[in-house]
Amino acid sequence: MTIEQALRTAAVDTREARLLLAAASGFSEASVVAYPERSLTEETEARFRSYIERRSRGEPVAYILGRKEFYGLELAVNPAVLIPRPETELLVELALQRAFSSVVDLGTGSGAIALAIKRQRPQARVVAVEASAAALAVAQRNAVKHGLEIDFRHGRWLEPLAGERFDLILANPPYVAEGDAHLGDLVFEPRGALVSGPDGLDAIREITREAPRYLSPGGWLLLEHGMGQAGHVCALLSQAGLEEVDSCPDLARIPRVAGGKVK
Repeated sequence: MTIEQALRTAAVDTREARLLLAAASGFSEASVVAYPERSLTEETEARFRSYIERRSRGEPVAYILGRKEFYGLELAVNPAVLIPRPETELLVELALQRAFSSVVDLGTGSGAIALAIKRQRPQARVVAVEASAAALAVAQRNAVKHGLEIDFRHGRWLEPLAGERFDLILANPPYVAEGDAHLGDLVFEPRGALVSGPDGLDAIREITREAPRYLSPGGWLLLEHGMGQAGHVCALLSQAGLEEVDSCPDLARIPRVAGGKVK
């Protein structure tokens, strides 16, 4: 079987099929495109068929490949962690627009946000908190892979940070409501990183209520949130006593990250 024949018989998106075939064969994606006549070994064919079957069942490409790019970093991912989304890069961009020497990433998952921040601000002290031991292990491996020094803490949200203060607190917490119709498309990802109560705001309520005590004077809290939640999240930030509260849109013009600062 040739590359062209393998791609033609793959009942998945063409771009995804190329990625999976590149992974199965060890060829670059460019080679897969440039040399459609190249023959595949039986081992490569079998591996590719396995990947296609997994994708046909709905498993995300990132889990099949075991990696996902985020803010220029290739990160290892598995079903213990949420797959980093492009829209979360807005949270990193907004963080980098602010002056800080210390930052904490709550619910770090794969470590995507913390590692992106550390890569861009190597002198900053970066702490990453994660309640899942399995997810924390993934984040730690990613930090080692990229040679980035992160202070990892195992625990729920701000609990492992007693007595500490930071210039910046970041979080991409779960914000999907229980029973949301989109959950059917996300069955392979960890439910605890997605769902947060009847309206999706339980984690955000907890973080906004507690975070001001952990912020240095003038420090910022920035939170990713879901579509239609901007007003509610901004209200929670204001109720917590934060100032200059606002929500910024992502590239799709959907309000995505809300934040505010302490005096």
